This record gives sequence, C-alpha cells and structure tokens, in this order.
Amino acid sequence: MRNRFLSVVVAAAAVGALALAGCGSDDGGSGDAGGGTAAKKVGVILPDAATSPRWEANDRPLLKAAFDSAGITANIQNADGDKAKFGTLCDSMISEGVSVLLIVNLDSDSGSACLKKAQGAGIKTIDYDRLTLGGEASYYVSFDNVQVGKLMGEGLTKCLTDAGKTKANIVQINGDPTDNNAALFKQGYVEGLKPKVDAGDYTIVGDQTGKWDATVAGTAFEQIYTQAGGKVDGVISANDTMAQGIIARLTANGLNGKVPVTGQDASKEGLQAILSGNQCMTVYKAIKKEADTASKLAIALINGETPGSDLVNGSVKDTVLNKDVPSALATPQAIYKDSVKDVIADGFWKASDICTGQYAALCTSAGVQ
Repeated sequence: MRNRFLSVVVAAAAVGALALAGCGSDDGGSGDAGGGTAAKKVGVILPDAATSPRWEANDRPLLKAAFDSAGITANIQNADGDKAKFGTLCDSMISEGVSVLLIVNLDSDSGSACLKKAQGAGIKTIDYDRLTLGGEASYYVSFDNVQVGKLMGEGLTKCLTDAGKTKANIVQINGDPTDNNAALFKQGYVEGLKPKVDAGDYTIVGDQTGKWDATVAGTAFEQIYTQAGGKVDGVISANDTMAQGIIARLTANGLNGKVPVTGQDASKEGLQAILSGNQCMTVYKAIKKEADTASKLAIALINGETPGSDLVNGSVKDTVLNKDVPSALATPQAIYKDSVKDVIADGFWKASDICTGQYAALCTSAGVQ
C-alpha cells in the first residue's frame, strides 16, 4: 500500500508540474520551456523602476501594446536593478524560446553575458536605449545621445546668458559610469560647453557621478558646493531624477531658481520644476517613437525580414569591439518653460498629470492645456 500511495503522489506531482509549465507571465510570456519553437515570441528585460519612471510608466505599456497588436507573444520583465535577477530573466527567456531578445542593460558586463548566451542560442538581439559594450547586439535602438548631452550644455549656456551671467562656475553631475549612455551624454555636454570653457568664461569646479540617483546626486553636489565656497553658478545634471536631489540642496541654501540646473527625460517632476523656475531645461526623448521603432524592428526580425533604412538609419561604435552596431536613432528636443506644452501635445504626459495644485496657474501662463 505504501508503494502504491507513493506512486500516486509522484504521478500527481508530475501532472502538477506539467500544468505549471504551461503557465506564463502576466505579460504573456507563456511558451515552450526548454527551448521549443521560437515563432512569434519576444523577450524584453527592463532595467529597474528607480533610475527613471519611464521604464514602467512608458516603455512597458508602449512595447506591450505594439507586440499585442502584431500578435506577438511578449514576455516583458523588470530586473529591478539586480544583476543576478537580470541574468536569471535572460536565461529564462532563452530557455523559453524567444526569437528576439530586447534588453536595457544594467551594465555592459552582465548585459554582454546575456547577449552572448542569446546569440549562441540563435536568438536575434536588440540593445534598447543603452548600448551594451562588447555585447555585439544585432541592432541598437536609441536616441542620438551625444546630441542629448550637447543640448544640455547649450541649454545651460542659454539659461546663464538669459540670466545675464557671462562668467560662471559650473558643476557637472554625471550619470552612472557603468552606463555607456552616461559617457555619451557627458561627451555631448562637454562639447556644448567647450566654447565658453575654452574662452575662459566658464570654469568647471566639480565633476562627479550621481549614479542616476537623486540622493547620491544631491550629496555629490553639496560636497562640491561646499568645496567651492558656495560659488556655483550653474549645474549640468544628466537627468531629471538627479536634478531633483540637486534642487533640494539649492533650496536648502536659498538658491533654487537662481542657479540654473539642466535635466533629461521630461519627467513629471522635471517639467514641474521647469514651470516653477527651479530647473532651467530638460531634454525630451520621444519614448513613444523609440518604443515604436524597437517593436517594429523586433517584429521584422521575428518575421524573418531584413530591416530597411526606414528603421535602421545609422550606426554607433562599440568601443570595446571597435565595431559599428547597426542603429535606429531618434532626435531629442530641448525643452524650456515655453515649450513644456510640446511634451503635452505629443501625448507623453497629459496636462492633468502636470498641472496639479500650485502648478495649475503656472501651466496656464506657460500655455499648457
């Protein structure tokens, strides 16, 4: 009887395991575990939900809607800033049998390991927003990130000039050094500030990483501010999230609105800070266009098509492999107080998202509807 009972239990467990194997993720990531057919499946790994609100608020729903519309099963997951989880998700999607894997890396080392595994399994790969150095992705979809930085450098110059400042001490708070985009942004704003620096009009008094984190950025700025004896006239912040931490420190010193700060991402908080005068500008990257391009590219690859020049319009050099990666690059836009309305008109945010409480009257005066 005991042996018979054990046989029944084992059989029941096997049935349960088969039932579980047929269950997918909330994003439709069912499919053939163990490397079944790869038709009509795409895997997407987003990096986190902390460095920017865009990943969950914008990229996930835009990508999912595009793949759903095309009849593509999409398994969209978030690594939550955890490289071990990123690797586990990558392995799972490869085992699941996706035919295209689209990733936003956490760093080039872990991203490259994932891409190489996928390529070894015959899976086409797309670097999304961030290029994975050494990863040799099939394609790269992003913005002209040097131009993003250049707009910040030129934007800070404009804000200082508008304020009547011809001489200025500048602080640069950069993105995470593990993110290749951070290097491209910095290349751009160094180029944008170069004419003024070379002329001796601007002096760089601080240059630190803020690691895409508001608290880290605020602390880095405070240290530089103290070392400079409070003589800071303008701040390059490589994104809006870090700008909020910097603005908080400026506010504590009674300098918010007096020391211009740049940003990037056109986040809700960034746009509100621009309306209030605490941030001088941001850079808007039309994520809808980026997600649309990435989804079209993935769908073409899944369908066995070779993407044309309407999608792949350039290349970006992988400086580790010294190879050009075929790329689809969109054009960024500088946003000031008088152009916040452009972001709303493009559908990135609704006026009701931005124009709340104290910002309602500011929206009206800036023509935001």
